[in-house]
Amino acid sequence: MRGEDRQKGAQTGTEQWRAGAGAARRNVGRMGGAGRLQQFEETDDGRDLSALDGVSRVRLERELDTPTPYRVAEPDYTPYAADLLPRREPECDRNRLLQLLQAWFKAEHLAADWSTLRDAPLATLIDQLSMSAPFPADERQAMLEAADPVARLDLMQDLLAVRIAGGADGSMQ
Repeated sequence: MRGEDRQKGAQTGTEQWRAGAGAARRNVGRMGGAGRLQQFEETDDGRDLSALDGVSRVRLERELDTPTPYRVAEPDYTPYAADLLPRREPECDRNRLLQLLQAWFKAEHLAADWSTLRDAPLATLIDQLSMSAPFPADERQAMLEAADPVARLDLMQDLLAVRIAGGADGSMQ
């Protein structure tokens, strides 16, 4: 967002790009995330860097034709109404997730603060890993679209197991 379009507390969204279109007008997924703008910076090379505080997932009904330098779409929050409810911790096997992460991190020569990972609320850990772990965009999109943290964790563990079984030398981004 630029200039008068930037308002603290306004909601903005993020999307994963879909393959098949040129860089000028890439295809976006039909599902994304909406959040409140927390930080914004214009870089010297003309890029915009923003940090959002996540609010809810959204389905994009249609893209609007606007003169703005960013894309605008009509969101539908209905399918993800549960995202606005208080979070409950999923009943899952945290140890299995940590074991898979440790094996994957070791194979990829990555470091982690394991005490923080062990102590973090499981739902938060699942969501943060889904967004920040170096999975390809289509796999991050699939985790975003998972119905709930348990389904997201199941998918993440399957993806990790495939990477570990394959020697963790696949392309990760």
